[in-house]
Amino acid sequence: MVLAMIVQPLVFEPIYKPKIWGGNHIFTCFDREKTSTEPIGESWELADLEEDQSRVAIGEAQGKTLTELVADWGKKLMGQVKLIDGRFPLLIKFLDARQSLSVQVHPNERVARKLGGNVRVKHEAWYILATNPGGSIYHGLEPGIDARTFREAMVTGQVQGVLRRIDVQPGDCYYLPSGTPHALGQGVLVAEVQTPSDITYRTYDWGRVDSKTGQTRELHLDQAMECIDFESPQPSPMQERSHLANMAMTITRLVSCPSFIIEKVRIAEGARQHIARGEPAVWMMLEGEAVIAWEQGTEPIHVRAGNVILLPADLPTDAAVTVTKPAEWLDVTVPV
Repeated sequence: MVLAMIVQPLVFEPIYKPKIWGGNHIFTCFDREKTSTEPIGESWELADLEEDQSRVAIGEAQGKTLTELVADWGKKLMGQVKLIDGRFPLLIKFLDARQSLSVQVHPNERVARKLGGNVRVKHEAWYILATNPGGSIYHGLEPGIDARTFREAMVTGQVQGVLRRIDVQPGDCYYLPSGTPHALGQGVLVAEVQTPSDITYRTYDWGRVDSKTGQTRELHLDQAMECIDFESPQPSPMQERSHLANMAMTITRLVSCPSFIIEKVRIAEGARQHIARGEPAVWMMLEGEAVIAWEQGTEPIHVRAGNVILLPADLPTDAAVTVTKPAEWLDVTVPV
């Protein structure tokens, strides 16, 4: 007789993505071993896409993909949260911009419906983890920029005064709904929360040449122009924050949209909190250390900065987190 696997917190193996603009900061910041000599721009911590599926790193479910667990555990994992095209509704990453990313746009609802297939709406948010002095992002258009002006700027590279440039610092959080022209600036490290899509339309790449090919990278200006709403006001980069606090814990809401909610949790050393969910949540550890344990668990999960944990909806009733060093993490959920 094979006993059913207990639904439990999950930690996945990172999927590292070499990028022309990437570096080593993900490894130095989170004390990870780097085995590749290529510049790493992205570490996918939680993914359920056609070409990339996260695989459990530790515990009873070790080796299983997120895709398999979504199928095996069903509502025990998902609660009332809906899948997107049969896939887990979040894609969680760390991004290291040693060089500036291309100016880019993600598909909106209309374009996604028109093209179908793996072209899905892509909303995302960036939480700034670290930045060089003068670090910045581009978010949306300056007032009065029309389609003709935007296209001309992308062709000539005269983006100043066309794209809205924002100086950033650690702790900032920016929401990037689909159709928003944007770029991550040089020297900025971010935690990224997004919907499950890997479709990006580049509009400008700073004249960069790929050393491997000797060529510039492909642009997708026509596709991007279809996704941008030049008539409506540009979205606000940062949402208004709200706070809840007690003696041991502070919860700050950073982003709230139909696709996800991001809250930053700060919790004092020695505090112990019962984990009562009912719906899945993703924790992205920013600082400190903690232990997640439950009576029927084989081994408690020790977590520290850089760890990402998926908490299923139907956790053991005695699951709890104990903070061993003052901790901060992003708590990411999907509205029901």
